[in-house]
Amino acid sequence: METWIILLLDLFGTAVFAVTGAVQGIRHHLDVFGVTALACCVGVGGGMVRDCIIGCTPVAALSNQHYIIICIAVGLLSYATARFWIKKRNIIKICDAIGLGVFTALGAEKGFTQGLGFTGIILCGVFTAIGGGIIRDLLTGKIPVVLKSDFYATASLIGGGVYCLMLPLKFPFAINFAVIATLVCAIRLLAIHYNIQLPAAGRLVSYRKRRR
Repeated sequence: METWIILLLDLFGTAVFAVTGAVQGIRHHLDVFGVTALACCVGVGGGMVRDCIIGCTPVAALSNQHYIIICIAVGLLSYATARFWIKKRNIIKICDAIGLGVFTALGAEKGFTQGLGFTGIILCGVFTAIGGGIIRDLLTGKIPVVLKSDFYATASLIGGGVYCLMLPLKFPFAINFAVIATLVCAIRLLAIHYNIQLPAAGRLVSYRKRRR
């Protein structure tokens, strides 16, 4: 039963992230193939990176056809409704935050079931959550969001750390997932709302020059 729940949640997160990839393609005026390709990259990219790194092959996205089918469907549907998505920037930010939370929790759980240590568990959550977004940004010629001052990967790192702290309590998967997914999503949304960012290198250099 738990396996099916994890699969459904994983497919849900895949669909949510695929939307963000498709909309990025729409905003860059890509054709239907480009939009669909970005939807697939973001939807399954993080999970594929994670599975390759930990040696869990064949990767889930290739061994279960539902992942790619969902990404393609989301890409085509987003392309057909492009005018709607162009105007809904806040919805995309919310979808991105939800996907970040879902994939952080699922990635950390995957690391735990593979017998990894705390560092491995945390990184599995991060790779799953941000991998697709990095691929998306590189394909569209942008510096990946996680490398800039945006409070994005940090939220995933915090979620993975909290997941490790909860392990000794031996809560069932449903509770772990709910806590981590909600926590990461909330941190990300709060960071967006209050414009919370990590200090960028350029800002620190400018600040030090002014102090001198």
